[in-house]
Amino acid sequence: MTARAPVPLAVVGGYLGAGKTTLLNRLLANAEGRRITVLVNDFGEINIDAALIRARSDDVIQLENGCICCSIGGRLADALLEIAGRPQRPDLLVIEASGVSDPQRIAQIGLLDPAFRLNGVVVAVDVAGVRDSLQDPLVGDMVRRQIAGASAVVLTKADLAAPEDQAAVARLVGDLAPRATVLTADHGEVPWTVFADVAPHMAPGAPLLRGGGWQSASALHAGIRTLSYQTDLAFDKPRLRQALKGLPVRLLRAKGVVRLAGEDGAHEVHLVGGRLRISRWEEAPQRSSLVFIGAFGDEGETAVRAMVDEAVAWAVN
Repeated sequence: MTARAPVPLAVVGGYLGAGKTTLLNRLLANAEGRRITVLVNDFGEINIDAALIRARSDDVIQLENGCICCSIGGRLADALLEIAGRPQRPDLLVIEASGVSDPQRIAQIGLLDPAFRLNGVVVAVDVAGVRDSLQDPLVGDMVRRQIAGASAVVLTKADLAAPEDQAAVARLVGDLAPRATVLTADHGEVPWTVFADVAPHMAPGAPLLRGGGWQSASALHAGIRTLSYQTDLAFDKPRLRQALKGLPVRLLRAKGVVRLAGEDGAHEVHLVGGRLRISRWEEAPQRSSLVFIGAFGDEGETAVRAMVDEAVAWAVN
């Protein structure tokens, strides 16, 4: 049997009232024919969020009355098994965590279950209310954990705050999540690249990139760019891990298929929110290819290039 491509997975988190449902409804409104399944958890017996999202999508699975990462874990697993077993899998699975749960724990699914691939942990932050939430002795630590585990922090309700307050909150969340991309939503809208890839899915065995060497391109949102790297050489696995874990730029994610020195075949690489996975790849491409998506300028691009070059197993000609 031919292995099925994993389902791209994005986890959406954020404290109560941060604007998660608005983000999801805007995502669904801009789906452009993509099949999106939404799994919604609400902390209570009546799942209000699911009802609000169902107005935009006919593929909503609701889990009520508990934190999605603890008390309803069995029902979450059942829902994921059902999605993975569908004859036609969705193009994207979005899990909306309740406002009182930790999206990092849910994100582990994308690293442990081969049927899914973690594409992002998107955390909504209410510009007007986040500082009060962080200072609250009851919920402050939880809100801090939510932000720290994000691959993308989306500032919401920015139109209700003065420009200087917006800038101050951006600096604050940037300190809490130093490797996350920080974006400001426009009435709940953010670029598709925050959740999944814009480019068509890669066919098995197809090259990730065309051409060679380093390439960069602007994405669909100001401040987000893609950077690609190819080499005919193999990487030293420990040095590659060290380089990817220490990149000095804000990334949404990095991915690729690489050859590793001393190991047969190829390996798949995924990096999201500081979570790195390197696993065997079924095909055997001739070149190592990596793609980086995030918010960085020319200096950041140069730094990424230098660190990845250092991970090549032999000197670059």
